Amino acid sequence: MNLLYSPGVLTGDGKRMKRKLLRFGKGFNVVLGTRRSQAAQIVLEPGKAEGNPQNRHEGADQWLFVLSGTGVATINGRRHPLRAMTLLLIEHGDRHEIRNTGRGLLRTLNFYVPPAYTSEGDELPAGKPGEGDAR
Repeated sequence: MNLLYSPGVLTGDGKRMKRKLLRFGKGFNVVLGTRRSQAAQIVLEPGKAEGNPQNRHEGADQWLFVLSGTGVATINGRRHPLRAMTLLLIEHGDRHEIRNTGRGLLRTLNFYVPPAYTSEGDELPAGKPGEGDAR
């Protein structure tokens, strides 16, 4: 998965804070989450895409933040350019595809509310509580 896990520290209420040092490998990886939200990283090579024009998350909103690279997000048939520092909200039910149109890697950090995937990266059915506790 190309990431380091830190068990975190205790918070004021005695719970463990979750923390990870991310190392962006290739592809899609769920990296951290709870039953209420989830983080995943996507790294796409030039010309590659994640999802397709009919892909949608029925039960989760996706916040996509571009760390580096360039690409295009096609959401409900409309194209939106992506570049470093772009923040994009893909609402639940929106059809979407993320494509790398640049010459280098496209790296994004994504947040799903509620979780959209199991910790192994399999999509959850809409309206089901998340297994977002990826380690």
